[in-house]
Amino acid sequence: MELFDSHMHLNDEPFRGKEEYYLKRAKQLNVFSGVVAGQDAEFNRRAIELAERFSNLYATVGYCPDVATKVDAKAYDVLIKELTKDKVVALGEIGLDYYWDESPRSVQRDVFAQQLDLAYQIKKPVNIHTRDAFEDTYDILSQSKVGEYGGIIHNFNGDPDYLKKILDLGMYVSFSGVVSFTNAVDVHASAKAVPLDRFLIETDAPYLTPKPYRGRQNETGYVYYVAQAIADIKNISLEEVALHTFNNAMRIYGITK
Repeated sequence: MELFDSHMHLNDEPFRGKEEYYLKRAKQLNVFSGVVAGQDAEFNRRAIELAERFSNLYATVGYCPDVATKVDAKAYDVLIKELTKDKVVALGEIGLDYYWDESPRSVQRDVFAQQLDLAYQIKKPVNIHTRDAFEDTYDILSQSKVGEYGGIIHNFNGDPDYLKKILDLGMYVSFSGVVSFTNAVDVHASAKAVPLDRFLIETDAPYLTPKPYRGRQNETGYVYYVAQAIADIKNISLEEVALHTFNNAMRIYGITK
């Protein structure tokens, strides 16, 4: 059995200088591969460094909504160069965040749409963050050509109706530790409904720690518990969840082993 953490932040400060330690811990839980997600200039750089350092890691690069006001022509030039690197498998995380509202919403929408246009031009999949912004996220995605280059809604927290909308666009969804929370009723319903060939699993470490370690710092190995929660919800084996999510990650990210 091999598990794939499709979205984590091994490039974040809690893991600085301890990356090898956490990757070894992950292997003890059958987590052998993963994607380190970028979100701003520094996180992008670190994601690439880790992907180039460790053969089992890959990177995404992009500008998240928090830094939308800082994205200019120079930033796009840097991003385009980073997207050509061998271990960079997607543009992300990008999207909208109306919970924190670190950037004006109009600017968030513009930067999100511009990065989707870039993904279409270079034919790279996108990894999307959306919080309290489902309607605008969907509207922008539905006007893009995301079905032609592929996309993932990371940390999917929507209900089955929203799930259907995303699937109809040809996209994938990725479930985080939230799926293990007792009160996450909508997420449980979506996890039960999602087809086996259209979902992934992630930690978003160091955030969103699943049960039984909720309340502690998350780490990439804990994607094991995300997989177990989904196996319980879908009434299938852990091995089946592992097989499908591994294959789905390889497919959407264009990774060959």
